[in-house]
Amino acid sequence: MTVQIRPAPTASPYAGRLYERLESQVRSYSRAMPRQFARAEGVWMYDSLGGRYLDFLSGCSSLNYGHNHPALKAALMDYIANDGIAHSLDLHTEAKAAFLRTFDEVILRPRGLVYRAMFTGPTGTNAVEAALKLARKVTGRTQVVAFTNGFHGMTLGALSCTGNAAKRDGAGVPLTYVTHEPYDGYFGPDVDTTALLERRLRDHSAGLDAPAAILVEAVQGEGGLQAASPAWLLRIAEVAREHGALLILDDIQAGCGRTGPFFSFEGMGFVPDIVTMAKSLSGMGSPFALTLLRPELDVWSPGEHNGTFRGNNHAFVTATAALRLFWSDGRFEADVRRRGGLLGRRLDAIARSLGLSVRGRGMMRGLVTGSGEIAAAITRLAFAKGLIIETSGSDDEVVKVLAPLVIDDDVLAMGLDILEDCARQVLSAPLRVAAE
Repeated sequence: MTVQIRPAPTASPYAGRLYERLESQVRSYSRAMPRQFARAEGVWMYDSLGGRYLDFLSGCSSLNYGHNHPALKAALMDYIANDGIAHSLDLHTEAKAAFLRTFDEVILRPRGLVYRAMFTGPTGTNAVEAALKLARKVTGRTQVVAFTNGFHGMTLGALSCTGNAAKRDGAGVPLTYVTHEPYDGYFGPDVDTTALLERRLRDHSAGLDAPAAILVEAVQGEGGLQAASPAWLLRIAEVAREHGALLILDDIQAGCGRTGPFFSFEGMGFVPDIVTMAKSLSGMGSPFALTLLRPELDVWSPGEHNGTFRGNNHAFVTATAALRLFWSDGRFEADVRRRGGLLGRRLDAIARSLGLSVRGRGMMRGLVTGSGEIAAAITRLAFAKGLIIETSGSDDEVVKVLAPLVIDDDVLAMGLDILEDCARQVLSAPLRVAAE
């Protein structure tokens, strides 16, 4: 199969000055990828100048099934054409009922999971805020244990649990009632950080108050693709239970198949008390967040935690279609696991040849370059060659591959060829390439 990438000429004019004049300086992705995009299909994005780009960003894992999947698009178009309800607060609708029924039948029951669905505001940080508030309400405690390099959102409660200093500095107020404990491998492979946490919780002179919750990611998406071992996660779950804390598993970026199974914690021997989801839950990139909680934890009073957009019916429609299309049997999951293996082996080979390393799990992996400048130079060069890809990590030192889960093997290989070529060029002459 022959596939062409057609990046727009670097010097071509576009509407950049409009954005510079009218859009806030807080914008970020558009600085590294200065194009105006016009449409997208599958794994491809097209700019207004005729350029075509292979998308290894996938809306930061919000587009696991690619752009505008025809089956999901058809379901939404039919719903809109029939005057389906778009906005309904938390009223009961046919679209919501179909989603709940399908989520239970296709996702929860086959995995032996029993959760209630709390429809929060439309973003991941809303789901985390709800989880934190609920844990504090249930336990009567205030303290939360989060982890180094974790990222959970930009609103104040979720930001308090986020480790990145640059993100935290934007709060403008003290971020309190959270302690950040070392994640798996933080001190190297010979230090068991669960034992350190256990010791601090048992020591009444350690200064660590009994926590309402332990909040953790199985793979730290924004934190540099640190992937916790199943044994470490299982022990964290046991520590939470032993000390009366609720275990909150943040599956916002790592969920919906990104690591292989639908949930990133599957098969690890524990069930979180609360799971937060967003990003690819809607299937098409529409805002949709969900906090899953054990039924006995559902102690909310009506309206105690609400929001105007706590129910996006268009997202219900596409999410239902995605669940039925991709998750009704094990074929899609098996293919994602297989493709994740391909990605891992290819990145390992690239890393060995260039003296780098690889982090992550499944279709959520990246090259650890050791330098934010080097990683940025690689992604800039990749964009010039028609590959959209981003960095992550405490110093943005990891080049992160988040290709759509539905990508063809040969297209994936082509994108990795570009990544390898760019990494090789930058590492052979980093100062020259970084300055271009």
